[in-house]
Amino acid sequence: MQTTPEIALRPIGDVAAELGLEPGELEPYGRHAAKIDLSVLDRLRAEPNGKLVCVTAVTPTKAGEGKTTTAISLVDALGRIGERAALCVREPSVGPVFGLKGGGTGGGRAQIVPQELVNLHFTGDIHAIGAANNLLAAMVEAHILHANELRIDPLSITWRRCLDMDDRALRQVVVGLGGRANGLPRETGFDITAASEVMAIVAVSRDVKDLRRRLGAITVGANEHGEPVTAEHLEAAGAMAALLVDAIKPNLVQTLEGRPALVHCGPFANIAHGNNSLLADELGLKLADFVVTESGFGADMGFEKFVDIVCRSGGFTPSAVVLVATTQALKHHGGDPNGGLQALERGAVNLAANLDIVHEFGLDAVVAVNCFPGDRPSEIEAVQRLARESGAFAAEVNEGFEHGGAGATALAEAVKAASSKPNRLRFLYAETDPLVAKIEAIAKKAYGAAGVELSTTATRQAAQLEAAGLGGLPICMAKTHLSLSHDPALIGAPRGFTLPVRELRPYTGAGWIVAVCGQMQTMPGLPSAPAAHRIDVDADGKIVGLR
Repeated sequence: MQTTPEIALRPIGDVAAELGLEPGELEPYGRHAAKIDLSVLDRLRAEPNGKLVCVTAVTPTKAGEGKTTTAISLVDALGRIGERAALCVREPSVGPVFGLKGGGTGGGRAQIVPQELVNLHFTGDIHAIGAANNLLAAMVEAHILHANELRIDPLSITWRRCLDMDDRALRQVVVGLGGRANGLPRETGFDITAASEVMAIVAVSRDVKDLRRRLGAITVGANEHGEPVTAEHLEAAGAMAALLVDAIKPNLVQTLEGRPALVHCGPFANIAHGNNSLLADELGLKLADFVVTESGFGADMGFEKFVDIVCRSGGFTPSAVVLVATTQALKHHGGDPNGGLQALERGAVNLAANLDIVHEFGLDAVVAVNCFPGDRPSEIEAVQRLARESGAFAAEVNEGFEHGGAGATALAEAVKAASSKPNRLRFLYAETDPLVAKIEAIAKKAYGAAGVELSTTATRQAAQLEAAGLGGLPICMAKTHLSLSHDPALIGAPRGFTLPVRELRPYTGAGWIVAVCGQMQTMPGLPSAPAAHRIDVDADGKIVGLR
């Protein structure tokens, strides 16, 4: 069982002061966590930005490749070599914490602390997001029941409820049973909160005014003439914003080595855009020389969305990219998880494919070979060699799990060197491209597909969205994270497949179109042996089994 090493945490005020925050800009949540007031951005508006480093990975396996651990240890290592560094990562959803993944705060000597607080409830942001989402759902139902002045077509309603838990039984539900007083019976469903549009909106809003505007722009359905009905039409956006005025403020905690960690928003990368908030990135870039952020899953998932959605929206350009690889992941992609060097070398096609994705954006990558117990030195060296042969800027071993920042100093030096090299960021598609062309660009350039096939429903939706003037929005792909394709069974670097697109969901408040591919679900389910089985509290009320 993984435990947090015994260490005396710094008072959060000391962490904040060292980062450059003033006392009045901090809203403490106990001794070891705080929210940061957005007035900091006004004070530091004229200050130059630091350098942004994005940590991504090869296509992950169910074992996990240690991307968060790598990001944390890199921040600690940058601090050890004399750089002012800050971490920006997403908040863990309790769904995966109690499901298959477990906690999301790193591991070993490379952790965000206090891990129990961050993994469970934290500062209440995700609860507030769920409450705002479900308030809008309730107001839709109430409006239809009480005269329906907007003439909403009940069959057109697309707004779903959400819950911060893995619960497959809620994917498709019927509401309104029990007579007229309970509403109009109809089919709907739940998404996990991390996949909700409200989560996305909080993650990309620049301030409270922008948050309020985006909430009002949410489309919930259409009226009897086919015209969109929004949260603003329902007079719901103001109350939703009231629930979120604290949730929009980034949270500050620390690493085990006392470095600042901004932990804010938690969109999944396989069914949402997979990156922490724009506000956390902006704050970090004003306060630190290096900001290390982490995009979810592999380069085809969170990193593609980091560039095509987050960097496009925020005006960011990464100074360096770190791509995490492990011997066990490459063996998996080589078809033999328990194999040796030959399996690893076969699986290196996945490493090469993910490096190609980074290169497609005009960027170079430093490969971090994340060490696991039992790794053979010869295989670690092979990963380094294969990475360099595939065009990596550098390939360094990361032993952050065992040694913290001291185990990642070579990686930090390589990242520092890479960040000094000029790069020219480019996107996979232009904003003016048609929606289907954008989907094809992602499928071909990032996934290696030969083309895409839209369902009848998705084809109709694409035409409707273009006609409604939404063709200029970027695309947020929802697909499996376990393969470069839509099929988790296709390991390695599949080529020549056709990507099936099932439906298109307009996120008019967030500002993009979600393309749901294959059999992807926006509400996960618990596995047969969930992490919840091992989580408990002892006689003193201490949480045990959380990892």
